[in-house]
Order: sequence, then structure tokens, then C-alpha cells
Amino acid sequence: MSTAQRLWPLAGASITLDHGLITMGEHGPLTVPIPTFLVEHERGLVLFDTGLVPEAWNDPRSVYGDLVDVFALDCPPENTLELQLAKAGFAPSDVTHVVISHSHFDHTGGMYLFPDAEFYMSEVDLRYAFWPDPPYQGFYRPQDLELTRSFTWNPLREDYDLFGDGSIQILQTPGHTPGEVSLLVKLPSRKFLITGDAVHLRSGLVSECPCPVDVNAIQAVQSIQRIKQISAAQQAEVWVLHDPQDWERLGTVEGGYA
Repeated sequence: MSTAQRLWPLAGASITLDHGLITMGEHGPLTVPIPTFLVEHERGLVLFDTGLVPEAWNDPRSVYGDLVDVFALDCPPENTLELQLAKAGFAPSDVTHVVISHSHFDHTGGMYLFPDAEFYMSEVDLRYAFWPDPPYQGFYRPQDLELTRSFTWNPLREDYDLFGDGSIQILQTPGHTPGEVSLLVKLPSRKFLITGDAVHLRSGLVSECPCPVDVNAIQAVQSIQRIKQISAAQQAEVWVLHDPQDWERLGTVEGGYA
């Protein structure tokens, strides 16, 4: 079975929110990273998620309005997506495939930077982003998707082996949103299962506790269990995308993983 060649964790903005929004029973401010991930394969360069809208680096309120009163954003100037790609040795035009874990605003903001890439998102999430249920509307920014209407979209309805060789697999892990997906990446030296927002913190992975704003708590628990089962079967290390300790431990590597 083939493998991908290299994975780079790309630093992005960070967001400070009330801990209780992502962990039941917790309170107080919590700062979490908003990374993206770049995977090199012999058949293309794959980006997993795109972070915040680049314009938010200059004026987040002009982009996200009153949302910044709920989610405090910190956008270090060196962490724009374009600069992080450049640090890895690439330009946006080099990216051939973009996989979106789900359609919340902190994952869709940079999609418009990749007009020539093939895009992948679950079909249900792609549709739900334009018409979410009222309690969840604040998590979506349909403008991000509007800018990509002319792009090449591949709506997903089930797990998808991106290159047909098992090296990069998009896994259906719904619950946080109707069509949340995670990404399994097999490298020559190790394997990672990157959760998207199927689980927000490592404590939630251990406890199998859903996030308070998951659209379907039962599905969310089942997806966490699925992540753990696949991780064990594949001997893949789970990388909880928003977990600050996971980022500190894994995200600051120089030169990526091979």
C-alpha cells in the first residue's frame, strides 16, 4: 500500500472562547488553535481545511461582525495561510486538492485562494451551510462558499480514498455538523488521524463526551468511538485539531512529518 510523502501542520489564527461551548460542565476562557494541514502525495498537494478569512488578519470585525464578541480572534501576522504555505515551500497555486472537514467559519475562510483545486466536502454539510437550523446559524459564513460556486466540487456521501491507494482517506464522522469528516494520513514513518471538529479536545476523546453545540450528540459520540476504533486498527495517532496540547506537542515540528 502506498503512502503520502510528507505532512506539514500549518499554524493559523487562534480563538478564545468559553470552555463550556466545547466541553460540558466546564467554564472560563479557553484558547484553541485553528491550524490547517498540508499533505504531499505523488499525485498532488492536499490541504485539509483553510482557516479564517485572510482579511480577518487586518480587521476581524469587518469580516465576522459581532461574532468577535463571542470568539476572540488572535491572528499572528506570520500565520496567514499564504505565508504558512510559503514556509513549507509552496504557493496557493500548487495546491491541487482541498478537503474541508466541515462548513463552520473557522474552516472555510481561505477556500477562495484555490480556484484551480479539486474540492471535497460531505454533500450534507455543503448544503446545510446555506440553510442551517437557527440555533447554529452563527457558526456559518455562506459567503465563503459563494466565492467557490464556480470551483470543481466533489460532494461526498461516504468514506473516500482520495487517491485510491489508502494513503489519504476522508472518513465520515458526523455529529458536530451533519457532515463532519476526519482525515487519515499514512506516511512512511507514521500515521495520523486528524479529527476536524468531530472532537474538540483530547479530554473529549477520552471521555467520549459530545460538544454542547453538536447538532447530533448521538452521532457525535458514535463518531468519537469510530475515530478510536480506526486509530487502533490502523495504529494511527489521533490529532485533535483544536486541542492546544496536541498542537504544542505535534504542531511545532520543523519541516513537517515524513
